[in-house]
Amino acid sequence: MLEHTLRPPRLSLAGQYLALQLLIVLAVLVGVVAISLAQSAQAFERVEGRRALSAAESVAAMPVVRSLLPGAEPKLGAALPAVAESARTVSGSSFVTLAKPDLTILTSPDPSRLGRSLELGDSDVRSGRSWTGTVSMDGIVSMVAHVPVLDDAGSMVGIVAVGREYPSLWERLGDAAPNLLAYVSVSLALGTVGSLLLSRRVKRQTLGMEPDEIAGLVEHREALVHGVKEGVIALDPQERITVANDSAREFLHLPEDCVGRKLEDLGVSGQLREELTTEQPDPDRLVLVGERMVVLNRKPMVSRGRIIGSVTTLRDRTELSSLEKELGATRTTTDTLRAQTHEFANQLHTISGLIQLGEYDEVVNFVDGVSHSRNRLQDDVTTRINDPALAALLIAKTSLAAERAVSLQLDDESSLGRVDEQLSRDLTTVVGNLVDNAMDAVSGVPNAAVRVGVADEADRVLVTVRDSGPGVPNDRFEDIFRQGFSTKAVNGDGGRGFGLALTRLVCLRRGGEVGVRNEDGAVFTASLRKRSPA
Repeated sequence: MLEHTLRPPRLSLAGQYLALQLLIVLAVLVGVVAISLAQSAQAFERVEGRRALSAAESVAAMPVVRSLLPGAEPKLGAALPAVAESARTVSGSSFVTLAKPDLTILTSPDPSRLGRSLELGDSDVRSGRSWTGTVSMDGIVSMVAHVPVLDDAGSMVGIVAVGREYPSLWERLGDAAPNLLAYVSVSLALGTVGSLLLSRRVKRQTLGMEPDEIAGLVEHREALVHGVKEGVIALDPQERITVANDSAREFLHLPEDCVGRKLEDLGVSGQLREELTTEQPDPDRLVLVGERMVVLNRKPMVSRGRIIGSVTTLRDRTELSSLEKELGATRTTTDTLRAQTHEFANQLHTISGLIQLGEYDEVVNFVDGVSHSRNRLQDDVTTRINDPALAALLIAKTSLAAERAVSLQLDDESSLGRVDEQLSRDLTTVVGNLVDNAMDAVSGVPNAAVRVGVADEADRVLVTVRDSGPGVPNDRFEDIFRQGFSTKAVNGDGGRGFGLALTRLVCLRRGGEVGVRNEDGAVFTASLRKRSPA
């Protein structure tokens, strides 16, 4: 608690922008000062060098200097010092010095330098040419012009040195101070106003949150999205993935780097892509993803009245669907037993009535007929279908069809030996779904009939289911195998439209296929390979 109390307060977004702008302004000002000082030094060298050279040439051309300089000595005579001082005053230079060819100083504003050697630096004046440049004398740097003094014969009789001391750094800063203060004031004003305007614009775009609040919100969102068991996937209007948690990537078989990529580029099937990108009128839409039954709930994301994408949650309903299948099988068994109960009850009532009438011979004949009819049904199925699971399914479906006034018959050419457990389960799934679909198609049709054919070929099993219904519209041959498609009324549970999709999935998984055609009703043909592809 004490650490939290003593923690220094963080700058607001406006304060951070202002501090950043001030740092930028200071950096720019330092650069401006450095450039200004460099430019002032260059200007000083250019102007003062030209002025010193002009003054030195004027002194070197004076007849009095040319005549007196060869015989002059330090500290003797007043004519040469007077000429030098006059030239210094007129030119505004710091010094005007006259020296012999051996560099002995004859005149100087500083008497202590008389008789000493003239410092030339890099000057080549002794070769008879004029020169301008910087020379350091007694630790003082000056801009100096050296000009040779020539007699009438053209021989060098002396040297004229005119120079001006470099202004100090503070002097140059003092000269630039008024401009620098104006630059600083304008820059600070512009930086402050720009920082405030920029911070207001950014805060509008970030919903008034500070950077640390945005970072905390992002961290919280990431923890929330990736922590939930349900899959969460968000898309922008261009179908690019903006968010996908671990569960969503597992459900949809997406790579880890899927964020920022389009669904089409990730190989998402057209049907699934349509479910993820189109408006969903009803909640809890069931979709087959591989062999999983997934529940989708898609909602558009709206910001300031504009749709900026969509977010979809995915829940695995495979286990629940398996339980529903088991419940459906139980219901089918119950319906079959109920139908047989009704049939046995009617038969018992008939037998009871015949006994009461004393028609004992008729009772025997009736019992023999019932027994023969049931045995014939079982014999018709078991003699052709040796797989117990599929045979039991067909017998149960026959009884259920009779209860629904539908004639269900097995083709005489049907034949199937024993198959492995996996193929047996797949066959019961395919035959059960196709028979149920056929019985629904002939519901309410006069003389409703369904015929089932099972052919045991060398490497595959061929299943054919015919019905006497109205058939399938020609433009719906592919749609009926699409998940969620149904020509029947959809119940509130949303469970319609998956029987044929599951049938197709099973056939494809076993390396086969399923198709439909119209021939006095719908004819569905499914093939399943006996050995599943690796």
